[in-house]
Amino acid sequence: MKNSIVCVIPARGGSKRVPRKNIKNFLGKPLLAWTIEAAKKSEVLPRIILSTEDDEIANVGKKYGAEVPFMRPKKLAQDKTPALPVVEHAIDWLKRNENMEVDWIIFLEPSSPGRQPFHIREVADLINKAKNIDSIVGVSEIPPHFSPLKALKMDKSNLISRYTDGELIKNLTHRNQDISSTYFINSSIYAFKVSNFLKSDSPSLWGNRVLGYKMDSIYALDIDTPEDWAVAEMKMKHLHSYAV
Repeated sequence: MKNSIVCVIPARGGSKRVPRKNIKNFLGKPLLAWTIEAAKKSEVLPRIILSTEDDEIANVGKKYGAEVPFMRPKKLAQDKTPALPVVEHAIDWLKRNENMEVDWIIFLEPSSPGRQPFHIREVADLINKAKNIDSIVGVSEIPPHFSPLKALKMDKSNLISRYTDGELIKNLTHRNQDISSTYFINSSIYAFKVSNFLKSDSPSLWGNRVLGYKMDSIYALDIDTPEDWAVAEMKMKHLHSYAV
């Protein structure tokens, strides 16, 4: 039996480093619109819910096809509000007001417009096929020259050694082709099993068994600063020919 999956898109109005980021024009339409449209085009999400405390953002979300069945409380839209209470609020509202039981949440942040509909389809497929997993997260490979195995630390005398264990430079692996693959969370897509935080004494979005969903780094955009914005625009122009 297929799992009940709901998409939640968080978009608050108080972004600081890029003011009003979620509705700022990004290559011809609001940044938020890219995420809503990718979710719709995936054709695997029966509910695409925008969680916001901001009326203007809510109206933009509705225009591009998201549901806004509730307004997020302002106390859950602060600079340091984590994702867990935002997701919990959405799940609780659906349960109390629509008597809706949700198995999984696919969580899509508007600040990552590079993710494509096929990524969402593949994650939804993993939800229904993978066994004994608690969450899924989009990851991309770290270039070998930025590998943690090449990270260095410097002492007060400017002498350097490996950051992780103090190993001498002469003993390190220097050739990139000899470095094993490492990954970073690219912020493009998350999926959380609802029972992890509704039926637990220590709620967690992640749980213990987290599945990495590998994505090509060309799709791994994460806009947090004006510099990120400029780079993302250049990369997105390149991505247009790859979009599915």
